[in-house]
Amino acid sequence: MAVRAKQIFVNLPVKDLKRSVDFFTKVGFEFNVNFTDESATCMIIGDNIYAMLLVEDRFQSFISKKISNAAETAEVIVALSVESREQVDLIVQAALDAGGKPYNDPQDHGFMYGWSFQDPDDHLWEVSYMDLSSFPTQE
Repeated sequence: MAVRAKQIFVNLPVKDLKRSVDFFTKVGFEFNVNFTDESATCMIIGDNIYAMLLVEDRFQSFISKKISNAAETAEVIVALSVESREQVDLIVQAALDAGGKPYNDPQDHGFMYGWSFQDPDDHLWEVSYMDLSSFPTQE
């Protein structure tokens, strides 16, 4: 049996929920108020794709491990696929303008284009566009 999830909820610890909400609002994301309180919010990334931004104490209540220091280590890269190269640039530039930090320079591989940033809590976000019609095929 193949696993086919209906939704994905990426849970990320944040130091200051208001700062994170302000940042991601400026990037262009919206939030589900039904899953929002003083310690958490549900950021809508796409159809059935969400990021739960949880203040560190709330995040810690779900785990027995120590929370990683994202400024020093990387646990995950949240990679988002978008509709165009222009949308990649718009999203990352909005993140940088909102106070995010650059992570990698734009990467152009012909069929795939991507650019990445760090949010205020140093989580890594990569935004990419892939043109499958230009994907190199093996002969």
